[in-house]
Amino acid sequence: MDAFETLLKSSAAAHGHLCPGQVVGVRMAMLGCRLIGLDNPGCREQIKKLLVYVEMDRCTADAVAHVTGVKLGRRSLKFMDYGIMAATFVNLETGQSFRVLSTEESRDLCDVYAPEIADKREQQLTAYQRMPESVLFRVQSVHVAVDELDLPGPTRQKKTCTRCGQVVRDGRHRMENGRPVCKLCAGQGYFSHAREITWPDMDQSPVI
Repeated sequence: MDAFETLLKSSAAAHGHLCPGQVVGVRMAMLGCRLIGLDNPGCREQIKKLLVYVEMDRCTADAVAHVTGVKLGRRSLKFMDYGIMAATFVNLETGQSFRVLSTEESRDLCDVYAPEIADKREQQLTAYQRMPESVLFRVQSVHVAVDELDLPGPTRQKKTCTRCGQVVRDGRHRMENGRPVCKLCAGQGYFSHAREITWPDMDQSPVI
């Protein structure tokens, strides 16, 4: 794995800016990978062994994904909408799993680790780099029961919604009176009042 400074620079560039959350996320990912025995998670041999569950949709999550190389499209990155600054790292080969949490106390200790900096944001940027892992994080050894339908790789199951006809992949359907339906038809959608539309030049194609 690259050095912390290198990873932080590339992560901030990919994210769009450098912030305290990037520092926490890079260090969180480095610690998590070390705990499960992966020293180069982005390489082909190791990326297939790794699952990461992030529990927040903040800057830290982008840093964790960047350092580890996990992606939603590869099904190696799982988003758990808990609003907690934490991530769980799973080695699919060994079964080892560790949950790394950013401590709330670390914010209060920024004055201790960067007393010479007055600006709060800049102080956090520096302090989070100086803090020992035992101050910045809590670590839990956990068991993650990974369902076969959640594993990376090809689609393992397809069901056709008996109400709208949409194909639903990887067990994300619901059963209604013994028949498969998609979550939308089951009333679990995140949007409402959907209607089909047309738009100007809708026949355009990027390739002729």
